Amino acid sequence: MIQLRKSGDRGHADHGWLNTYHTFSFADYQDPSHMGFRSLRVINEDRVQSGMGFGTHGHRDMEIISYVLEGALEHKDSMGNGEVLRPGEFQRMSAGAGVRHSEFNPSVTEPVHFYQIWLLPQSKGIQPSYEQKFFTEDEKRGKLRIVASPDGAEGSLTIHQDAKVYLSTLNPGESVKHTMLAGRHAWLQVLRGSVSVNGTLLETSDGLAVSDERSLTIVGERSAEAMLFDLA
Repeated sequence: MIQLRKSGDRGHADHGWLNTYHTFSFADYQDPSHMGFRSLRVINEDRVQSGMGFGTHGHRDMEIISYVLEGALEHKDSMGNGEVLRPGEFQRMSAGAGVRHSEFNPSVTEPVHFYQIWLLPQSKGIQPSYEQKFFTEDEKRGKLRIVASPDGAEGSLTIHQDAKVYLSTLNPGESVKHTMLAGRHAWLQVLRGSVSVNGTLLETSDGLAVSDERSLTIVGERSAEAMLFDLA
């Protein structure tokens, strides 16, 4: 079963400094039919204007992944981490027993465009932790590069959930295939360009929920970048 989540159907808020789209219910956007998918709780596509950002605030019991598409994102947290994410870089923050952080666009001229993703953890109250990793274009070109997993496989981020996250960039006509094990589910989010998944066309910012499929064949229709979540 495949269910398409069109980009234009997402929740949307424009605060001036922040232009944000919510795949699932978040903040003032509440839709009982879109509260998440399996352990995925939040997929927000954010654009933050130069010199602006999210002030220091707290989180608890959530796996938070950020991925920068354009611009730069400065991270600071109560664990003592202070980093800047640039295009192609991921950060993973396990909020666990509680952490405070801020995310800020340090540029004086350019906006930052990034995805913020939350997954529910397998257990509550874990020790908070932070990781940041960069994956090259060659690593994801024409293949599914694992970027997050429960065991940090192949140098991926380590997340505290039975989920694997993959990233792929595809030229037109280029394809990758993902085998779905029994009882697994998937979510595919198109970050740029367009792809087809088992014959279903997805454009930029579209998402796709997948259950009861044996495999997924992802084909680049226009030059594309897509993120795939393999979920329990």
